[in-house]
Amino acid sequence: MMTESAGVIHFPLISIITSCYTLDRLGDINELLDSIAAQTYTNIETLIVTERSRQLSEKIGEYISANGCKGMRVLVNEGEWGASAARNLALDEAGGEIIAFVDDDAVLFPDWAKATISAYAGDNSVIGLAGPILPRWETPVGWFPRELYWIFSCTYWDTVVRMRVRNGYGTNLSFRGEAFRAGARFRTALGVKGRGRQGWQEPGAEELELSLRIQRATGKYIIYDPGVKVWHKVYRYRLGAVFMAKRAYWEGYAKAMLRRRYHPASGEAVLSTEYQLLRRILFRLLPSAFGRLFYRPLAGWQQLRVTIIVLACVAGGYLGYWWSSLLGQARRYDAGLSP
Repeated sequence: MMTESAGVIHFPLISIITSCYTLDRLGDINELLDSIAAQTYTNIETLIVTERSRQLSEKIGEYISANGCKGMRVLVNEGEWGASAARNLALDEAGGEIIAFVDDDAVLFPDWAKATISAYAGDNSVIGLAGPILPRWETPVGWFPRELYWIFSCTYWDTVVRMRVRNGYGTNLSFRGEAFRAGARFRTALGVKGRGRQGWQEPGAEELELSLRIQRATGKYIIYDPGVKVWHKVYRYRLGAVFMAKRAYWEGYAKAMLRRRYHPASGEAVLSTEYQLLRRILFRLLPSAFGRLFYRPLAGWQQLRVTIIVLACVAGGYLGYWWSSLLGQARRYDAGLSP
C-alpha cells in the first residue's frame, strides 16, 4: 500500500477528478464529497470541474468550506463543453501519483482509496485500475438483466477474482500519473456533452479509447480489482426506453469508430469484450428470459423488451456510423481520433 525508503514511509497522493454540470445533482455531488472525506486513506486531493454554471461552483465551494473538506478544489470549465474536456482541464492541475476518475453521482466505499493504493503496490506493470461499479437504484428493480448494466455504466460481470481487463468506466477508473505526465488526454471527439435526461447525443467510449492508447504507449496493462468498489446511482428515468435507446445507439456508433481507428493492427481484439458479452446475451440471457415467460411472465417480458431495444439500437448505431462515414458525416468524429 505504501513504500518505505531510508526509514521514511511514503504515502502516494491520489488525485480524484469528477465533473458536474447541473444544480439538480448538487445533493449527489455533496454525497460523493462526503464519501471522499470519509476515506480510511487520507492522502487525497479532489478536483471538481463544473460546467456552464457559476452558481453550481459557488454552492460546491460553500459546501467544502462549511464541512471542512480538506484537499478539495473547484475548477470551472469555460472552454469546450463535455466530460472529456472537463477531465482534461483537471488533468492539467492534478499532482497525484495515481489519478482517478469518478462520476458526480457515484459514492465511494470507505476503503476505496486504501484498496486502490494496495492494488497498484508492488506491480509496476499495472498502469490502470478498474473496480466494481454497483447499481444504487432510485427505484428497486429485480428483473433488469445484469448483462445490460453497462447501460448505466455499471459492471455487468460478477467475478471476485483480480484479472486483466481491456478498460474500465469513468465511474471508477484510475491510472498511474506517469500516463498523463507523458501527455495522454481524453479525446474530446468522444464523451457525453449533452447529459442528464436529454443526454447521449454524442458517441461515448472515451475511457475505452484512452485505455487502449495508454496501454499501447506504456506497454503496461489495466487490471480489475474486486476490492475497489463504488456505488453508482441509477435514476428512474434511466430505465426508460428513450434513454436506453440513445445510450445503446451511441455506444454502437462509438465502437464502430474505434474498430475502424484501430484496424487492422488489432481490429478484432478491440471489440473482443463486446463479442463475449453478445454471446452471453444470445446464449444465456435470451433463453433465460424466454423461459421466465412461463413462470414469471411480467419479468420475462420486461427482460426481453429491454434486451431487444438495446441490441437493435447498438446494431443501428454500429451500422449508422458506417453509413454516415460513407456520406462524409462522421468526419468531425474521425478527425478527433487522429493522433
